[in-house]
Amino acid sequence: MKRLNLKTRIYLSIIAMILVSFFATGIFAYTNFKSRNEAYHSSRLERKEKAIQASMDYFLKQQGEVNTDSIPIIFSDKICELADVHNLDLNLYDLSGKLLISSNPNIFTEKGIPQKVSTSILQKLTDGDVRIVLEKGKDNDEFYLAYWHFSDLEGRPLAVTNIPYFDIQNENRQEIENFLIDLILIYVGLFIAASILALLLSNYITQSLQRIGDKMKGVDLGKTNTPLEWETNDEIGSLVTEYNRMLKEAEKSAIATARSERESAWREMAKQVAHEIKNPLTPMKLRIQYLQRAMDDKDPDWEDKFKNTAVSLINQIDTLTNIANEFSNFAQMPKAKEQNIELSAVIEDAIQIFSLESDVEMTFTTQTEHTNITADKDQILRVFNNLLKNAIQAIPVDRKGEISIYLKEYNGMVKVEIQDNGSGVPEEIQENIFIPNFTTKSKGMGLGLAMVKNIIENHGGEIWFKTKKDEGTTFYLTFKV
Repeated sequence: MKRLNLKTRIYLSIIAMILVSFFATGIFAYTNFKSRNEAYHSSRLERKEKAIQASMDYFLKQQGEVNTDSIPIIFSDKICELADVHNLDLNLYDLSGKLLISSNPNIFTEKGIPQKVSTSILQKLTDGDVRIVLEKGKDNDEFYLAYWHFSDLEGRPLAVTNIPYFDIQNENRQEIENFLIDLILIYVGLFIAASILALLLSNYITQSLQRIGDKMKGVDLGKTNTPLEWETNDEIGSLVTEYNRMLKEAEKSAIATARSERESAWREMAKQVAHEIKNPLTPMKLRIQYLQRAMDDKDPDWEDKFKNTAVSLINQIDTLTNIANEFSNFAQMPKAKEQNIELSAVIEDAIQIFSLESDVEMTFTTQTEHTNITADKDQILRVFNNLLKNAIQAIPVDRKGEISIYLKEYNGMVKVEIQDNGSGVPEEIQENIFIPNFTTKSKGMGLGLAMVKNIIENHGGEIWFKTKKDEGTTFYLTFKV
C-alpha cells in the first residue's frame, strides 16, 4: 500500500482533529440543550400549576365554607375560566377518585385520560406526596398527567386536581430539531472554512520542505556541492545550516571511519558536559542584566544586590569550572567531593539564579531546622538547577507560572518537594523519564534527569515524582541527614 505524502497526512490530520472537535462539541451542545430545554418546560408547567392552585385558593376564600359535594356547582364556571386563561385542561376528582367536574369532558374519549384516579395515586397523595406526575401514551402520542390535592382553608383535602399536558413532547422535539438544523448549518460553514484553511496551512508547511528537497536531489557526495541557502533564521534555517555543515564533513570524507569505544565515550561525556554547562548560562545572563539595570537606575540597594548576585554567580561559575577542569576525563564526571553542606542554602542559591525567569513565581518553605547533609555541593546545585529549569519549561506560555519548593524531615531523612503547575508528564513516557538520552523536548540531549537521579542515588538518596495532566508535577528528593 502506497504511503501518503507529508502534505496529505498533515491535511488529513487537521481535518480529523476538526471533525473530532465538531463531534465532541456537538454532542455536548445537544445534550446540554436537551437537558436545559426539558428543565425549562418542567419548570414552566410547575409555574402554571402553582398559578392555577393560587387562583383556586383565592376563589375558595371568597366562597367561604365548601365541601366536596358542592365543588361541581361552585367551580362549574371557574374551572372553564382557569382552563382558558392557562390554555390547559383541568379535572377535579373526589377523594375516592371519581370525576367531579372537567373543563373538557371530551378528552377522556379523545385522549384516553382515565375518568377515575387510580388507588396507587390516591394512596401516595394521602401519604404526603405534594405532586405526582405520570407519563402516558396513546397512539404514539405521549402526554403527562399531574395530580395534587385541592384543600380547604383549614388544609383539609377537598378533591384531587388533575392537569393533562399534551404538547410537551411535540414542543421539545420541534425545538431540538430546530436547534440541530441550526447547529448543522453552522458546522457545515465552519467545516468548509476550516478545510480551506487546513489546505493552505499544509501547503505552507510542506512548500518550504519541498524546495529544500528539490535542491537536495542534485547533491553528489563525490563532488563539490553548493551549500543550500535559506533566507530566514527559523527551524528550517537551522535544518539547512546543519545540513550544510554535514555536507562539508561528507565532502572531506565520503566514507566514515569506524568509531572506537573511547570516541563513543567522548561523545556521551561531551553531551553531558554541554548539557551541564548550558543550564545556568541563561539565568546567569539575566542576573547580570538585572544588576546592570539596577546600576543604571541608581538603585539604593544596588550594593546588596551586587553582593547577593556575586555570591550566586561565583557558586555557579565554580561549578562550571570544575566540569571544565575534568573535561578531559573520558571515564566519568568529576568525582564527588563530599562535605557538610546546608541544603537550604544550596536551594536558595538555585532559586536566586532562576528567580528572574519571566512570569514564574517561586516560593521556598522550610519546615525543619536540620538541613545539613554530607554531599558534593556542586553536584547538588546541579540537581536543583536541572529540576527548576525543567519545572519552568513545563509551564505553558499562556499560564502564570508557580513553583513551590518545600523542605521537611521524612523518616529520619531530609525531603525536598518541587511542585510546578505545568502541563504534567504524559502517561506514556513516565516510565522512561529517567533514562539517559530520553527526551520529549526539541532541544537538549535528555541527560538532565538521568544525571539528577544518578547524583542523588550516589549520595544515598531517592527521587520520584507524581504528576497530573494539565495540573502539574511534583518531584520528591530525599537525602541522608
